[in-house]
Amino acid sequence: MKRIVIITAFVLSSVYEALAQLHQVADNSNGWIMYLGDHKVSDKWGVHLEAQFRRSEIVSKPQQLLFRPGINYYFNNQVFATAGYAFIETHPYGKFPVARDFSEHRFWEQIQIKNQLKIVEYISRFRLEQRYVNSINGAPGNYSEGPTVYTNRFRLMQRFSVPLKGQKIEDKSLYITAYDEFFINFGKEVKYNIFDQNRAYIGLGYKLPGVGRLELGYLNQLLMKSDGIRIENNHTLAVTLSSTLDFYRKKK
Repeated sequence: MKRIVIITAFVLSSVYEALAQLHQVADNSNGWIMYLGDHKVSDKWGVHLEAQFRRSEIVSKPQQLLFRPGINYYFNNQVFATAGYAFIETHPYGKFPVARDFSEHRFWEQIQIKNQLKIVEYISRFRLEQRYVNSINGAPGNYSEGPTVYTNRFRLMQRFSVPLKGQKIEDKSLYITAYDEFFINFGKEVKYNIFDQNRAYIGLGYKLPGVGRLELGYLNQLLMKSDGIRIENNHTLAVTLSSTLDFYRKKK
């Protein structure tokens, strides 16, 4: 048994050393401020409203700007589907900066399922994205937007939330939440980064009566660049307001 442990440790250390030699890893510190809204406008239909202001070097420099509206269809209180559009503008940031600002237009579809397992609130989200990214052409000092590159991406998120008191997250509840989401690229334009990124998050939340949930947490974003060699390890302070304010009931 001791010999097996020694051999296993040697093999694992060799693999990690090989990965370190094959990839360039850079640590960045970012700050994200996010609003996520899912608002019913009838018994079965609703709107998704989302805005994210992402900053680098915590908050001092721009990283990304994201707007993501959509239309929700509610199968029941636990399951709903969404289809929508997103606009993203990315700025040069971090230790592996892009050459200049570039934009992306995106269509997306998802299904979200919510369950209550005793005191644990459990959410699964499956998302598909069709991405139209404006590439960058030119020489240093004279860069311009190039042709649009089309790719697809699949995302899977699993989130768990537990109240600090009581059996369920209710108004004025404090809770702990954690999730993991991984991203897979596919399509003929994807060559070196089939694995796109992974996001692991842990945070503390408070349910605001009549509004939604406010969270403060730490997000680790492990992001592979398109060359398949450079990897960003982004340490992110995340502030999120999630609202399910019901427009339909308010009108009634």
